[in-house]
Amino acid sequence: MILEIRLSNFFSIKDEVVLDFRAGTIKNKKSQELKANTFLFEEIPVLKTLALYGANASGKSNIIKAIRFCASMVFLSHTHNEDVIFNFQPFKFSGFSQKESRFSISFVIKGIQYDYSYSLTRNEILSEELFYYPNGRRAKIFTRDEKAGNDKSKIYTFTSVIKKPMDVAGNTSRKTLYISRASQMDREIGKDIFRFFNENFVLGYIGFNALSVELLFKENKSRLLSAMKIADSDIVDIKLSKETKPGKSLNADLTTNKVSIVDVEQHHLRITTYHKLSPGTAFDFESEESDGTKALFYFMLTILDVIVNDKILLIDEIENSLHSKIVEYIVGLFHASKSSQLIYTTHNTNLLDLNKLRKDQICFVNKKKDASSDLYSLFDYKDFRETMDVEKAYLQGRFDAIPYINDTLDNIKTLLDEATN
Repeated sequence: MILEIRLSNFFSIKDEVVLDFRAGTIKNKKSQELKANTFLFEEIPVLKTLALYGANASGKSNIIKAIRFCASMVFLSHTHNEDVIFNFQPFKFSGFSQKESRFSISFVIKGIQYDYSYSLTRNEILSEELFYYPNGRRAKIFTRDEKAGNDKSKIYTFTSVIKKPMDVAGNTSRKTLYISRASQMDREIGKDIFRFFNENFVLGYIGFNALSVELLFKENKSRLLSAMKIADSDIVDIKLSKETKPGKSLNADLTTNKVSIVDVEQHHLRITTYHKLSPGTAFDFESEESDGTKALFYFMLTILDVIVNDKILLIDEIENSLHSKIVEYIVGLFHASKSSQLIYTTHNTNLLDLNKLRKDQICFVNKKKDASSDLYSLFDYKDFRETMDVEKAYLQGRFDAIPYINDTLDNIKTLLDEATN
């Protein structure tokens, strides 16, 4: 589980933004009715879902993109060569492109809380820290400060948690996170954290570090059909098969500097669906099913794995090709789970309802005057009463985070006149 994420100086994020999954203190009838939206960790209620609302270009997607980059560094940075440039952009204005960026996360593995953070530029890691709470008290595992010079014994400090820690440090370049190298070198704490980011923190339902379609389908076929039926799908059966098709590949011989095109066999996964009206009639999934059905299929495959195994899922624009009622259904699946978590961006205002979400589950992303992204919660609005209409107030601009469109008839006529001249 995740308790908190902090980001600064990534993409449109300048100053630190905080995604806090620790539930706020809300003592009213509605919060009691939404008890399923949280679970307990050491008597602290933790949110299962967190929604990010905001106008186009406000920075919602940049928050997701930054988290994806920072998480993927943990399970990929041990593969980096010395010429690697990290795949992110710091905030481009006010001199921030020359400043360090920082990522911090508090999470739980096997009932123990860990606080992990690092700072970097596009060219190198600058610092890294890992703390944990083995007996309810914060204790250091290691710290790293590359500004301390070239001596590894001055750059790093360790306690006794990691076996032969300096051996790992000696093999960790400024392009690599220590925890990533520690996992590769078979250190237990490194492997635990690597597995958390690589297996439990699912960065998207397609690609990123999501499991393969074939594996997810094999493990969840019956659940998948039931979940799609609840979502009003008339698909009664789905079959997967592998096909081999002839193809072409570019072959480059670096010794002779010659390039040739060679024949190869390409492997494809074929998905076939069968519908209620005629269960014996096969449909080709890719060419004959709607975009919405395909989105639901892939989404549900990942979601079922996430909620059954209490993982965390990160989704940008959750409503893509999906009806608003299906989005509500998906969020409801997380609330019905034991302790799975979902971070998602959305424009679906139907969920802006305090009968469905707690105030601390609703966040807004707004573009400030200096072009940076600001993140804040509805929970911060202490004067917002539980009886008020959140959706209406949001669309009226009470929380900012919406586009302000000057679409008067005169402006539109002027635009059309300019287009015809």
